[in-house]
Amino acid sequence: MSPVPVAPLIVTDARLRSGAVVDVHCADGRITAMAPVGELPRPDGAAVVPADGGLVTEPFVDAHLHLDKVHTLPLIGDAALEAYTADGMADSARGIDLARAVKQHYRVDTLLPAIRSVLADGERNGVLHVQAFADVDTAAGLTGVQAVLAAREEFRGRVDVTVVAFPQDGLLRDPGAAGLVEEALAAGADVVGGIPWIEATPADQEAHVEWACALAARLGRRVAMLTDDTADPVSDTTRMLAAAMRRHGLEGRGVACHARAVGHYDAARQTALLELARDVGLGLVSDPHTGSVALPVERAVALGVAVALGQDDVEDAYYPFGRHNLLEVAFLAAHLLDMRSAPQLELLVDLVTTSAARVLGLPDHGLHQGGPADLLVHEATRTVDLLAHHAPPRVVLRRGRVLG
Repeated sequence: MSPVPVAPLIVTDARLRSGAVVDVHCADGRITAMAPVGELPRPDGAAVVPADGGLVTEPFVDAHLHLDKVHTLPLIGDAALEAYTADGMADSARGIDLARAVKQHYRVDTLLPAIRSVLADGERNGVLHVQAFADVDTAAGLTGVQAVLAAREEFRGRVDVTVVAFPQDGLLRDPGAAGLVEEALAAGADVVGGIPWIEATPADQEAHVEWACALAARLGRRVAMLTDDTADPVSDTTRMLAAAMRRHGLEGRGVACHARAVGHYDAARQTALLELARDVGLGLVSDPHTGSVALPVERAVALGVAVALGQDDVEDAYYPFGRHNLLEVAFLAAHLLDMRSAPQLELLVDLVTTSAARVLGLPDHGLHQGGPADLLVHEATRTVDLLAHHAPPRVVLRRGRVLG
């Protein structure tokens, strides 16, 4: 069946982050032209969205969200949260073990309403691409993945949800999880997940990474892992992942979330790791608001690594807040990463738009002629106001149609 044609649409008086003010012409879901205001005629019957000089940006990309866990904090209490965040994240692994208890409540029908609400909240806030981690382990079974897959179908055409089959409790620590990952992929999950740093020994961590990368290579999938979610400089799983990607021909098909320990490496070791990540195309995702340490974002960007910010959690055992608002995440990162100059503010917006798309390997993302007509029209006219107010966009466009 041929796709239904999309009527022409023009966003007028759109202020780009470069400072230029243009009209953005769209047809059949693509940007056909970006020209000075009034330079091009309006096609007959074209819809008009007035930006009135407000900023117009690409949609936001959330490269790391535990979607099956959203709004589950009331079911478990604060013990896991306290363990995960206390003492400079020295006991983060125990927090994960305590959080396992929430899975006794997992049912698709009880998870779905919260998942829907968070995806809808993100849509209102212009988050149109989500890499969603869903637990697959012997406590949760496939319930979390099934709920996230159901929500993905409901939001298809509005929000793109890439589902990571995520063995939250480890592979060697949780016998049976490996088989569940493969079942989840067969059921419709997209990405092989992993959390190697939680395994008991470096040898077990290497085995975890090797298994996941071998599986991704065999199935032609991407791989996404939580690495080094601790301040311990001994932690080395980000490097393990990058090296395994090279061995298995997964260049450009991997993501490492958190990688907090990298911020505690000495300068030479940190540079070597970041250069390796750049060379194998390992994207990094930082979530500085959900823990007290963070990977060195600016240094990674300076060395050519693709970096994103992620929401990570919404009111679960690891973080009590969250509105699925990537501008809010970037606003928090401005303080936590000490990024407040004008160039740094522009970089923060990149980390939730274009750079985040690069992390996820989204080739068709960007505000340019020929690109998708996926646009956000904001009230703010300056990047500093965009971040300071982190307000929802006034208009969200997907493939040239107004959402909402």
